[in-house]
This record gives sequence, structure tokens and C-alpha cells, in this order.
Amino acid sequence: MPLSALSRSAPFSAEEEAYRHLLQAICAGRYRNGDRLIAEDIASGLGMSRMPVRSAFQRLAAEGLVTLRPHRGAVVSGLDLADMREVFEMRSALEGLAIRLATPHVGPREMTRLERLLEDLDEEDDPSAWVAQHRAFHEYLCSLAERPRLLRQITSLYALIEPHMLLWLHVDRPQSARDEHAPILAALRAGDAVAAERVLREHIESTVPDLLTFIERSGDQTRSEPRS
Repeated sequence: MPLSALSRSAPFSAEEEAYRHLLQAICAGRYRNGDRLIAEDIASGLGMSRMPVRSAFQRLAAEGLVTLRPHRGAVVSGLDLADMREVFEMRSALEGLAIRLATPHVGPREMTRLERLLEDLDEEDDPSAWVAQHRAFHEYLCSLAERPRLLRQITSLYALIEPHMLLWLHVDRPQSARDEHAPILAALRAGDAVAAERVLREHIESTVPDLLTFIERSGDQTRSEPRS
């Protein structure tokens, strides 16, 4: 599955171009766990100054794909299984709370928008855009709880998992979003906050085994492949 969103023809800022270039390289395995990223070399290859590349390093570091180390610069981070499991546990708890609080606020207009977001998700072929659309669905749903601090916490967790989800989508495609989210929408239609929380948590937690298996296999492949 090509990461076409990382190479669209629309103009990007230099920082965005550097970020997308590095993310694509990590997804394709050209940069692997432990590899050092040299800003000067990357900037030269992209025909830009070092500053946008260093800004891209900061963004990748915030997303957990790069570690910034004193005197070593940026180093590609491994996908840590324990960290990823913890993030999904936090997502399950926080989004479960959010949907429980949101359920009384979900009426016909909100249901229509949620359904449309899922339709858009199923129509999306590009992995990067799919990840963004998936996030939009969950963030809109959680926003209906009307708890801004809670939403900010949930949003921060997505910043940690999205790059890894993108790596996963590069090799695998989930089933129909409408089918996977149908029990959530059914609970919302029924106005059952307890059921909505349960099915949403089950939905989030059901992702963990497959994603962790992918991460573990990716790590094994990285360790077994010789570096050029």
C-alpha cells in the first residue's frame, strides 16, 4: 500500500516536506531502529537548510519515532511494546469516560455526522489520510462529552500512536470502519451510556493484539536485517 499522502503534489513548507520524507523513509525501512539521522546529510539531499530538518526531528521525537540525544542528534526509536500497550490502556479508559459523558448529548444531528465520518473513512484509500480521518471520528465523538481537558489528554495520546498506526496500515488494511464501529453507534442511538462505554473500550482494546504483533515482527525484522 503506497503512502501516497507523503508525496502529494501540493506544496508543503520545508519542515513539512522534511517530516514527510523522514516518515516515509522510516515506514519503508530505509531508517531503522538505532539509526542516526544526520541533519546535514538529509538537508543536502532535500535541497534545504538544516533548520527545517531539525524541526522535523522535533516533531518525530514528539510522536515517539525519534529520540533526541545529546551529542548524537536524532536516533530512530524502536516501537516499544510496553509503551504502546500503556497508551492503548489509557485511550480505553479516557475514551470510555468521554463516550459515557457524551451519550446524553448525542442526537440525530450528531449521529448523522458520526455516520458520515465513518463513510468518509471507508472511502479513504490513502493510509495517512485514513489515520487522520480515524482520529477525526474519535475526537468528534469525545468532544461531545464537553470536557476540554479530557479531550486534550485523548488528543495527546493520538499524537503518540498515529505514526505507528501509519506503519501498520502500510502493510495491512482494517476491515470496514462502519462494521467495526456499528456497536458503538447502536449504543449511542439507544442512549445507553454504559453500553457505549463498554463497546468503545472493547473496540480500542481489540486493536492491541494485532498492532503489538506487527510491532514485534517489525522489531524482529529490523534486528535481523544487516545495515548498509
